[in-house]
Amino acid sequence: MHHSIEPRPHRLLGDQSWHEHAACRPTDHHDVDLDLFFPEPDEMDRIHQAKSLCAQCPVRRTCLDAALENNDREGIRGGMTEEERERLHSKLEHRHDYERVNATLAGRDVHLTHSERRAVVRAAYQADVPSERLAWLLKITEEHADKLYRRTRRELRNRTVATTRHGASTVDQDDLGAAA
Repeated sequence: MHHSIEPRPHRLLGDQSWHEHAACRPTDHHDVDLDLFFPEPDEMDRIHQAKSLCAQCPVRRTCLDAALENNDREGIRGGMTEEERERLHSKLEHRHDYERVNATLAGRDVHLTHSERRAVVRAAYQADVPSERLAWLLKITEEHADKLYRRTRRELRNRTVATTRHGASTVDQDDLGAAA
């Protein structure tokens, strides 16, 4: 039996519709005490109960992403306690998820870190995407897109020069970490 793998959907900017699918969402048929997700650090039974509910949640990754992107440091989010998320909060600006980069290049309006935005610019530049399209993808002005392309062209040229000086004649796409 052949199963196709659906790409993981990314939360669009300002999109809160994922809340509708959360396992912690109280309904008429599913009573959930939301205080369960705000336990004291020593309330291990409550922490385990909350994490157990999170483990069944179809939007757990989206919940975690939203907590990190919104700098939400309170309670259990995405199956992780405040303490467990702390190291992720500190590393968020360096997150580099090529699924997000590719989703942006495909026209989706997803949250990007600085590193992911640079990867979008680099991939778009290498694919000869017009600056008007890059401006639309990143929600910036065309002038800013032109500036980003100039910087990328300069970075790639400087990298090629540096690489050539060390014995290699070219820089291939894999070295650049292009997303597309």
